[in-house]
Amino acid sequence: MGIIRGLKSIIAFLTIIPIKNDSSLEDMGKYMPLFPLVGLLIGFLSGIFSWFLLNLIPRLIVGILTLGFILLITGLHHTDGLLDFGDGIMYQGPPDKKIEVMHDKQTGAGGLSFGLIVLMSTALSISFLTKDNIIQCLILAEVSAKLAMVIIAWTGKSAHKGLGTYCVDAMHGNYRILRLIVSLAICFIVVIIFMLINGFLMLIIGSIVIISAIIVSLILVLISNRHFNGVTGDVFGAANEITRMTSLIMILVISRWA
Repeated sequence: MGIIRGLKSIIAFLTIIPIKNDSSLEDMGKYMPLFPLVGLLIGFLSGIFSWFLLNLIPRLIVGILTLGFILLITGLHHTDGLLDFGDGIMYQGPPDKKIEVMHDKQTGAGGLSFGLIVLMSTALSISFLTKDNIIQCLILAEVSAKLAMVIIAWTGKSAHKGLGTYCVDAMHGNYRILRLIVSLAICFIVVIIFMLINGFLMLIIGSIVIISAIIVSLILVLISNRHFNGVTGDVFGAANEITRMTSLIMILVISRWA
């Protein structure tokens, strides 16, 4: 399987971009280290979208519409995982019952509240970005979000047989260390190329955000191990949404103090 076909596989898995794909879930897992490249694509498209909107409408509305654009292009798959994750960790019971709650089609108060907090914080954070850096910042946030899923697959264990199992098995297979290095290298290359456009400060911000994404991922693995005895597909989706939010907040905090 060539790298182009592998990229098509993960683009088809992570977005609703119409692309011909006949790959299996095993193929997708095999090329999981390239997830940050899809983050680069999503971040660039959403950055261009928001940059044009900033010329037309107030920033708060831009933040909401940009988040809507991101959720649309990703098919709301990760958002669904975020809501299920919120329900799971709020349910009082053993891990197997928590997983059952996560698989329930009904969204409970825990998932709804958790989802609102994360999505509202993300939209508001986007609204504080400026035309000078919004494209770079959204690229950084999306690359970090995809790295988070890679880290979770690399460090976590599968709680049950499901979608997340393909990712965990692939990242624990042959060339495990190399897979992680490839994913991290992509992230820092993106930081160097795109952040230097806005100066050395953005290079520092980008590096800190990538490191913070790794920390958030490890925390989510610990939480998932405690509540579910491992990670699930919903945990991957939640990690994407949570890491995007924390990355944007981190950008704003560092920029303000710098």
